[in-house]
Amino acid sequence: MAKRLLNDFEKLRFSVSATTREPRPSEVDGKEYHFITREHFKDKIKKGDFLEWEEFYNGIRYGTLRSDVEFQLNKGYFVLLDIDVLGALNIKEIYGDEALSLFLAPPSMEVLKERLKNRGTESDDSLKTRLERAEKEIEYADRFDLVIINDNLETAYKKIKEAVKNFMTQ
Repeated sequence: MAKRLLNDFEKLRFSVSATTREPRPSEVDGKEYHFITREHFKDKIKKGDFLEWEEFYNGIRYGTLRSDVEFQLNKGYFVLLDIDVLGALNIKEIYGDEALSLFLAPPSMEVLKERLKNRGTESDDSLKTRLERAEKEIEYADRFDLVIINDNLETAYKKIKEAVKNFMTQ
């Protein structure tokens, strides 16, 4: 959905997250993620370079670089972040009404499990961890500006697009 939003809104830019995980074969550094070492990530945490960061899935860290977001904002763009729940709440706390927080929820945990299995990127252990995490994240849904149930891709996208359009034109 992020790619579609970026195509539909010329004033929207994607924030590429940093991660300590290894790139998948098709991934390019700086495009899907900024792939950095654990030591470099720790250094950036100490320097306050992240707007938000999180450690999960076998100690792998993900974070949003303050410099990347501020660079785009200073150029007059809106910035799209695809981040976890706690990270989104941190961003909302920093930017307040200048940020729109959307919670994209699965129609059920069973559907989410099937979707993750069908991706073919999860081991049994990581699948279990992701599902447990998703159950906890759903508890925070009411703290977001809008909750969208992703039961039908087109319907969910239309709701997201409308929310983004309204936010960008206010």
